[in-house]
Amino acid sequence: MDPVTLTTDRLQLRTFVPADIDEVFAAAQDPDIQRWTTVPSPYARVDAEYFVQQMVPDGWRADTEYTFAVRRDPDGPIVAAISLHHPRAGAWEVGYWTHKEHRGRGYMTEAVLGVARWAFTELACVRLEWRAEAGNVASRTVAEKAGFTVEGVLRAGLLNKGVLRDCWIGALLPCDVPLPSPLPYLPAPTP
Repeated sequence: MDPVTLTTDRLQLRTFVPADIDEVFAAAQDPDIQRWTTVPSPYARVDAEYFVQQMVPDGWRADTEYTFAVRRDPDGPIVAAISLHHPRAGAWEVGYWTHKEHRGRGYMTEAVLGVARWAFTELACVRLEWRAEAGNVASRTVAEKAGFTVEGVLRAGLLNKGVLRDCWIGALLPCDVPLPSPLPYLPAPTP
């Protein structure tokens, strides 16, 4: 798929371009981004170059990962990054980080909902999953504000920097947004 640009009330989400390398490198120096995401640590400029010039375009070309730079305006600084990845059986997983200077303003919740609506309408996504290492309260807060239902803990469910870690998992369904699902959904009966 060719990269697309999404817009929300306050944000523009578009693919990364080579001019973004310095901003990606600077943002990834944040200890919280290195701690809670799977970016390399320490994070070198070559890592930003690989991410922007190879990983992001390869994901779009192969339809395996759709990564967006999040901005408040087209010429403004990068506020965050968000991606859809690991497609399987109609479900996609969302992952994200927010630049330290832009946290706490609702940008990531808005971006997650924008990407979710796109996934449900354009990708025929039936389930959007969120995973974060248990203890990543900031990521969980965003997921819950976006309407995800936290479904539990997966033991050894996340590989990060060569270590299996327990992770929280949650899901957002089209009906949660609310949008129609490409497939019917029959919830489990309440006991």
